[in-house]
Amino acid sequence: MTDAMIQEQAEIPAEMAGWRLDRALAALLPIYSRERLKSLISAGQVESGGLLVRDPATKVRPGTTYHIAVPPPVAAHNVAQDIPLTIVHEDAHLLVVDKPAGMVVHPAAGNFDGTMVNALLHHCAGRLSGIGGVARPGIVHRIDKDTSGLLVVAKTDRAHEGLAVQFADHSIDRRYAAIVAGLPRAGSGTVDAPLARSSVNRKKVAIVREGQGKRAVTHWTLQEPLKKAALVECRLETGRTHQVRVHMASIGHPLLGDPVYGRTRPEHKEVLKGLQFERQALHAARLGFVHPITGGTLTFESPIPSDMQRLFINLKL
Repeated sequence: MTDAMIQEQAEIPAEMAGWRLDRALAALLPIYSRERLKSLISAGQVESGGLLVRDPATKVRPGTTYHIAVPPPVAAHNVAQDIPLTIVHEDAHLLVVDKPAGMVVHPAAGNFDGTMVNALLHHCAGRLSGIGGVARPGIVHRIDKDTSGLLVVAKTDRAHEGLAVQFADHSIDRRYAAIVAGLPRAGSGTVDAPLARSSVNRKKVAIVREGQGKRAVTHWTLQEPLKKAALVECRLETGRTHQVRVHMASIGHPLLGDPVYGRTRPEHKEVLKGLQFERQALHAARLGFVHPITGGTLTFESPIPSDMQRLFINLKL
């Protein structure tokens, strides 16, 4: 075990007598997930009494002290950058960020820096979970580069896993504000249509036949009629790539400014040009979930950003 390792120590209390080692350590060191600890044990990173313990199923005895050597997070090609972030909530396990339009969530081809992950690496220096052994915050979900709004980021393994479960069972409350072309005839509706990568253009997402893609459900509600447009709230039951953009376009109401799924109508062209509005009019305005560690219910709201507000004002009846 090298000096570069992060050294942890845990003593087994009486009530954990007979527990599996991985289970006991997960309970005593809640910043690490059981799976992470299991892999550390198997890799020879845990010792007791000067002897390595390599079996996660080892039955523990009260009073036994275990020393765990955790490899420090490795940044790989991601670098910490001092980029301003709007943090609306932060605690020891997670944080909620209000992302501006134009910021990519994580590095990828064509965007190796200047991303939210680069900013978080700087902001969370020394307080990262090291999920997968890599120094990057736990990006549990994403929103498109040109969509603004709220995201939750996990700082510990256990928080990441707990949030991932909520996203998987669709219990997260996610609501988007969108300005769409045309005025919906109904006051509300639901689009239940599976999505998959387009077979024609792999950069696009398309509605496909049942069984060929992932289930996607969007519940929308008319908030305010505008000039041949409307402000709508979209509540996500699922969270697929480009879901709101594709679903709203499929019912004849594409998002204003959307360069991929919408064609700018003549009546909106001058307004968008005059405002230099060059993104889809979509904002992640509400995010609610159960805190994966404390069990408390958290709800956050973000006001519509200034560029969408100007668009809204220019389209008011």
